[in-house]
Amino acid sequence: MSDIVTGVLAAGRTGRTGGAPGLVVREVLGLRTASLVARRGAATRLSDATLAAFGAALPSTPRVAVGRGATFIWTGPAQWLVEASSGRDDIEALLAAPCSAFAAIAEQSDSRVTLEVEGPRVRDVLAKGLPIDLHPAAFRSGDVAVTAVAHVGVYLWQLSDAPSYRLAVVRSFFGSFWHWLISSAAEYGCEVEAPEHRGQSVR
Repeated sequence: MSDIVTGVLAAGRTGRTGGAPGLVVREVLGLRTASLVARRGAATRLSDATLAAFGAALPSTPRVAVGRGATFIWTGPAQWLVEASSGRDDIEALLAAPCSAFAAIAEQSDSRVTLEVEGPRVRDVLAKGLPIDLHPAAFRSGDVAVTAVAHVGVYLWQLSDAPSYRLAVVRSFFGSFWHWLISSAAEYGCEVEAPEHRGQSVR
């Protein structure tokens, strides 16, 4: 069984060992993340600022907006999780110049573990714990859910029509989430790939 090793998943196979895995998991490393919360009455001006600076207006519904060097994930009314491209050391500084007049900015890079999941049975695995409908008619590429899996809060968004998804889980609860994920995937087989450094949320 793959274990958490200093916050990084060890590569290997869990559950059913025969045939192709139904679920493929990789940890996303090298991300810099921050929360962005609009000041009262400033959401529109904040969105104008990100559009000018990054080429991406802030989504006002549960969606992802990919810009130049930063990706904005809706996490609630007038709130976003921002991911900066790999190699960006100071995301607060990246956001401060265009956004600080209109928003509160807080570094979040060490607060969550981020995974990408895909495979032919990925929807079946996630459906065992997610209280949302992942059918392609209901949840599409770029859609976001702020939800819970097995009583653990997660941000989930769809990366591609394959489908593939990204999940961000608070680090202190990741052990419980990981136990649920590999247990749910056991009947299909789960392949944990070596982690990769990624910088964008939507391929």
